[in-house]
Amino acid sequence: MIRLEGINKTFRVARRKSGFGRAVRALLSREHETIHALRDVSFTIEDGEMVGYIGPNGAGKSTTIKIMCGILTPDSGKCEINGRTPWRERIAHVRDIGVVFGQRSQLWWDVPVWDSFDLIRDIYKVDAREYKRNLDELVTLLDLAEILKTPTRNLSLGQRMRCELAASLLHNPKILFLDEPTIGLDAVSKLAVRQFIKKLNAEQGVTIILTTHDMQDIEALTQRILLIGKGRILLDGSLEELKKSSSQRKTIVFEYTGKDPALCEGMTSVEGREGRLVVSLEPSICSVSEAIAYISAQVEVIDISVSGISAEEMVAGLYREYHI
Repeated sequence: MIRLEGINKTFRVARRKSGFGRAVRALLSREHETIHALRDVSFTIEDGEMVGYIGPNGAGKSTTIKIMCGILTPDSGKCEINGRTPWRERIAHVRDIGVVFGQRSQLWWDVPVWDSFDLIRDIYKVDAREYKRNLDELVTLLDLAEILKTPTRNLSLGQRMRCELAASLLHNPKILFLDEPTIGLDAVSKLAVRQFIKKLNAEQGVTIILTTHDMQDIEALTQRILLIGKGRILLDGSLEELKKSSSQRKTIVFEYTGKDPALCEGMTSVEGREGRLVVSLEPSICSVSEAIAYISAQVEVIDISVSGISAEEMVAGLYREYHI
C-alpha cells in the first residue's frame, strides 16, 4: 500500500534577468525564489491498483514520484510504502519498486542491452535462476530477442522503451512507477507497451502509477486518476466519474444529402460542410433523440455517430476550471 499524508516540498531557485551586466552582478549577489512544488499532498493507493497521475507541466508530478522512489526527501509530511519510508530505508525500498522515466535511461549507452541487464541483475542481487526466468519471460512478451546484442545508442526510441520496461522488472518489483513511458513512441510501439502493462497488472498484481500527458494512455490503462495542479491534489476519482462531472455535452456527427439543415436550441455547429454536419449538443436543453429527429425531418440522413466528451477535452476543461 502507498500512503502519503501532508507532503510538502519546496525548492530554492536562483533567478536573474538577461544581460552581461546582470550576469556579473549575480556572481556577487544572487536573487533566489522559493518554489512550492508540493503543498499538503495526501492520497492512498491500494495494492494492485493502476492509477493515472495527471497535471500540466510543473504541477508536481515528477517531484511526487521522486519522493515515493526515495530520491527526494520532503520538507514535511509522511510517506509510507509497503510499511517503509522511502528516503530512510532506500536500499530495502528500491528492491520492491521499478521505475521508468521516459526521458532518462537506466541502460548503459555504449554496451549491448544484454550487458546492461546483467549489471542490473548484479545491482539488485537477483538469484541466477529467478533472473533467467524473468528475462526469458520479458524477452518473449516485449519481443526483445533481436535487439539484446545491440548497444543502447543504436536502438530506436520504441525499442529502447521496451528495454527500459524490461530492465525495471528484472527484480520482480511490487510497484511500478511509469513517468511518460510512451513519449515519442509510434502507434505500434504504444500499443505493445500498453498491452504489456495491462497484462502485468492483471496477471501479477503489480501496482502501477502512471504519469503522462497522453490521455489515450490514461483511458487505455487506468481505473482511477489523480489530478494535481500547482502542487495540490485537486481531484481523485475514476475517469468516467470525472467525465460525468465535467460535462454532459454530446457531439453528434451527421452524414446527409440535401440542403444544409437548421439547428434547434441546444445545438451548436462545430463543423459544417456539404453533406456533413458536426454539432455540440446540450442534452438538458435538447435530448439526443430530439436532435436526431429534428435534423432527420429536414434532410435524408445517411449516417449518425454520437460521442461524449473526450478525455483530452475533459482534462483541458479541468485545467481551465482550476486555473492551472
